Amino acid sequence: MLQLIDNAKLLALSFFMILLELGVIFLNNSNVEVVTMDEMETVKFFKLKMVIYRCIKRVFDIVMSLFGLVFLLPIALVVKICYMLNGDFKSVFYKHTRIGKNGKKFGLIKFRSMVCDADEKLKELLKNPKYKEEWDKYQKFSNDPRITKIGRILRKTSLDEIPQVINILKGDMSVIGPRPLVEGELDAHNGNHKIYEAVRPGLTSWWACNGRSDLEYSERLNLEYYYVTHQGIKMDLRCIFKTIQVVLFGKGAK
Repeated sequence: MLQLIDNAKLLALSFFMILLELGVIFLNNSNVEVVTMDEMETVKFFKLKMVIYRCIKRVFDIVMSLFGLVFLLPIALVVKICYMLNGDFKSVFYKHTRIGKNGKKFGLIKFRSMVCDADEKLKELLKNPKYKEEWDKYQKFSNDPRITKIGRILRKTSLDEIPQVINILKGDMSVIGPRPLVEGELDAHNGNHKIYEAVRPGLTSWWACNGRSDLEYSERLNLEYYYVTHQGIKMDLRCIFKTIQVVLFGKGAK
């Protein structure tokens, strides 16, 4: 009987170890780390809590992205019609390379809010010292001449971000996390790759709901670092509620 009980305990422990290893593979896409029984007995509660949190967050991401897809098509149709009425027949979607978790590049999808040759116009604008100083400080302009009339509405209401539900569903992004940056942007501001790229970038972020365009870049990074080092269900709920307030009242959106 004792032998049977011992075998049952061993089977249960082995099953738990397999689940934990599968969780590591699914969440981190990394190699399996060999863990002995003695080490398993000393696994701290907060580590298990973090695995559970990440699983819950990923499920939340999938549910919210599927919910967002329901609204994506009708909004895209309205945006397309508005552009066409203004003589613009180019694609309403804009795909730009950004840096994700662990420095992995991915194509971020947005509704186009600028003129089609925005990148070329940016090069021309940066020749002006006034625009260059503002760009170096904020990585954006307070009154960007490249933004279309429709684009201003999209940005003010944050509707230009809706297509990113596709990135979330694919696993490139999360609903909440540091906003994805372009290649070289973090280095240009002496940012910390280890912290910033430790998690999936988000549709919304602690920076986005705490000032956004009203803050200098150094303040932005500090807010994003704060989220990464304090992430959890409570922190995510705070971020969601604050984001709703920002979207409704348009604070910091430009």
